[in-house]
This record gives sequence, C-alpha cells and structure tokens, in this order.
Amino acid sequence: MAMTDLLPEKYPKEAYPVCLELAPELEKRLENGHALSAVLTNDPEACGPYPFLSDLAKIEEAKWRLHAFPPTFPEKIDARRVNPALELIPAAWSGLPAFISDRSRAPNPGSTYVLVMVKPGRSNVQVREADARDLLALKILAEDMDSRSAAAEGGVSVGAIDELLYFAEKRGLLLAPPSRIRRPPDFPKGRITDPDVFTSPAFTLQWHVTQACDLNCRHCYDRSDRSDMTLTQALAVLDDLYDFCTTHNVFGQVSFTGGNPMLYPHFDRLYAEAADRGFMTAVLGNPMPRGRIESLLNIQKPEFYQVSLEGTTAHNDYIRGSGHFDRTLKFLAELGDLGVYRMVMLTLTRDNMAQVLKLADHLKDRTELFTFNRLAPVGQGAQLAAVAPADFPEFLKSYFSAAQSHPFMSLKDNLFNLLCWQQGKPTGGGCTGHGCGAAFNFVSLLPDGEVHACRKLPSLIGNIHEQPLNDIYHGEWARRYRAGSSACKDCEIRPVCGACLAVGYGFGNDIFNDPDPYCFRLKA
Repeated sequence: MAMTDLLPEKYPKEAYPVCLELAPELEKRLENGHALSAVLTNDPEACGPYPFLSDLAKIEEAKWRLHAFPPTFPEKIDARRVNPALELIPAAWSGLPAFISDRSRAPNPGSTYVLVMVKPGRSNVQVREADARDLLALKILAEDMDSRSAAAEGGVSVGAIDELLYFAEKRGLLLAPPSRIRRPPDFPKGRITDPDVFTSPAFTLQWHVTQACDLNCRHCYDRSDRSDMTLTQALAVLDDLYDFCTTHNVFGQVSFTGGNPMLYPHFDRLYAEAADRGFMTAVLGNPMPRGRIESLLNIQKPEFYQVSLEGTTAHNDYIRGSGHFDRTLKFLAELGDLGVYRMVMLTLTRDNMAQVLKLADHLKDRTELFTFNRLAPVGQGAQLAAVAPADFPEFLKSYFSAAQSHPFMSLKDNLFNLLCWQQGKPTGGGCTGHGCGAAFNFVSLLPDGEVHACRKLPSLIGNIHEQPLNDIYHGEWARRYRAGSSACKDCEIRPVCGACLAVGYGFGNDIFNDPDPYCFRLKA
C-alpha cells in the first residue's frame, strides 16, 4: 500500500546507496530505465548473495521519492487521515531498517511491513518496521471505521481503540484535526501571544454524581436536595460526552466529585465505564478506606485524587469536622504508597489566610500539588468572612515567594498572572490553563442533570437530560459565561485571567460587566 501517487519509472543511482554498496555491478542495470526493485523481482538471481536486495530496493525507492517529490501536507484537516508522506512497503525479510543503519545486523526471512515516512514539519525520512498497532491504526482508517465499530469488531474497549489512534498520531502515521475548543477570533487577546492559551486539547466534565457526603463543611456552596441519576442515565451521559469530545477533537476527562462521589451507589461501575471509553479520570473527594482506592487502581489509576484542608489542625477541623485533619494526612500517606498523584485544595478565607504557608510547610513531601481557591460567598460559604480585597495582593506576593522554594505550591488563582505581569515575569495558564475556563474547557454537571458553567456559583446553561452536551455548550448562556466580564476586555492578560465569576457573584456584582472584586490592575 503506497501513500503516494507519484511512482517514477526511472530512478537515479543516488536512490540506491545501500543496494549499490552491496552489489555495485547492478548500476548498469539502471540504464534500461526500470526501477531496480522491478529488475530484481523479475531476475532474482541478480540479487547474488543478498536475497533481500529486492525488498531493500523498494525501501530505498520510497525514501528517494519522499526526498525528491515530497507530498504537500493539507493546510486544513477536518477529520483524521493517513499521513500523505507515508508508504507501507510489504517485505519478505525482517530487520531491513536496522540493516540500513548497521550492516552487521543481517536481515532474516519473515514477512513484515516497513514504514517509510516524513512527519509533518520535518524533512528527514524515517524508516522502521511497522508493528501490529501501526497496521491496525492504518486498517481502521483505510476501512473508514469509527472507534465504536473497531472496538466491537476487535472485542476491546472504545478507549483502547482511541489510544491506539492517538499513538499513531504521535508517531506521525495519522494526521488529526485541531481541537475545536478554541476562543473565537474576537476574543480579547491583550498582550498574550502564546497560541496554546486560546485552544484546549482536552475537555473536562466536573461531575457531581451525588449530593451525599460524609462531611458537613461550613463553607459548602450547595447542600440542596438533588436526586442521583440512575445508572442508565449516567451511562448515557458518558456516551454523550464521548460524542462531544469526538466532534471537538479533544481528549475527555471526567473529574468525579460530589458530595463525596464514592458514595454514589454505582460509582465503581461508572468509573469503569468512563475508563472503557478512554476518558482520563480524577476524583475530588474525601478520605476513603485504602481498599476503595485499590479498587479504582484495578480499573484505572486516576490522574489525581484531590482532598481538601482548610488550614492547620484546629481551624480545619472547625470547618470540616473533628479529626478530619489527621484522617486526611493518613489518607495522603496511603495515596502516596499507592502511587496516586495527590492534590490538596484550600478555600481561602479571612480566618485561614495566615495559616496557608504553615500548612504548605506541613504538606511538603505529603502532596504533589497544593493550591487554594478564594472563598466564593455562596451557599453556606456566605456565612464565612472573605479575605479583605485590600489584603489580597500582599498575600499573593508572600505565597508566590514561598512557592519558589516549594514547587508543589500551585499558582492557580488567575490573579497570580496579574502579579507576574506587573513584575515582568512569565505568566502561566491561570485557573484552568486558559484563565477562567467556565463553559470553555470544562463544565459542571450536577446529580439531577443540570449543567453549570462553574459549580461555585449558580450558572445554569442547560440540562443534559433535555439537550445533548453539544447543544448546551454552544448555547447562548454558555457563550455569555465564556465571554466573561466586559470589564476585562482591555486587560493585557485577559486570556490567562478573566477574573473569578464565582467570587464576583458572591460579592453581589454583575459578573458580566463588573471587575473581579480582588483585581488590583488599576490600583496604586
């Protein structure tokens, strides 16, 4: 199977460096205008002591074609397709690519296929033997099969097929369309030039699968009574999310949370079904028995397991319940023993602001990432005292300074980027890698099917039982939340900030027009 329509009838001697090194007398056979591979196929005795010479000639001809007549890569790719600069050469001898590089490694009889290709953006021609994964990926594309059909035919999960195709893309065999999760052309760019900020390779469904919880935290933003989905409804959500991610050419992640997500009666089944569809998985929950985590690892290791601490022992237990601090530290140790990436989240309030750096010191070697969210005075959180906006810049500076010697301290809050910008330092991705990612690279799904732009404030954009996720995502309310506040449109770092809508809502602001109450961009 050749991936080029350009098959010249005559090849120069320069096309056959290895063949002519082994059998220089064959040079005169090129004068008749035939390809050396054809000559050797019709006259096997001309191979002399090298019976593999015909296959070697086919490989060298393919290399020469790609050097002399490189195919044009398409400017726009709408669907996954085979690399036009790829040829698949059937061969009766294995080990030929290794032999080309090292003459001491003799080829052996045995049917195989050799890939000769140029990756997009490269000029060098690669030669290697195709493995079973390469051949299956090319077969799927050649037969125009979708992942579900290929999975059913092969008796494997859809996720296994998608992973196979992904690695074929990374190897350069396949070309994939770009992500369709991208900021619109009129989105304010400020002075941010990094193109990765404006498009996302992944989409996250933060799924609150249940309101059931073994804690009753004083800052919980929703203790309303919402019914859990049935297993049938939940599996339909996974299928809908899969279709959404396929349509938008992105990886999907399901971040299970609650309440305590592991109290959902069908959690293990739902987790396994998410893994089978190829989704990355994560858990935002509470400390659980070791055996429950081991059951997840038997299915798929989560990308991370996030727990919360609200300060040192006394304050944390005041917020989250007696004994919670010590249980959480023990749980973090167990996660570490099991090789799970650990994340610790703190909700920043006026009462625990002075404890954050102490907690960070305590968490060294106990977590891979520690970060905070500003209190959104919503739900029960409205009863707590938010940090005074005037005090926030100095807190950011002290946290930023400590993070230089504590790499696990994440600069998640969008306003760290404002601090970096003002100090002439590189900016990061902000809250979600794209500033505020509400209804952009993530949405929140509640137990009853409501879809919100962000879980920390009432931001209803649809109901997944009534509309597919694609329609919800492209609906008017989702677009409004993606656009954020008009007060940010002239900001130099808008793409990596965009305020915190939840905090603004909790302060009673008009979130579509007012600035973040903590923004210090124009303050002396």
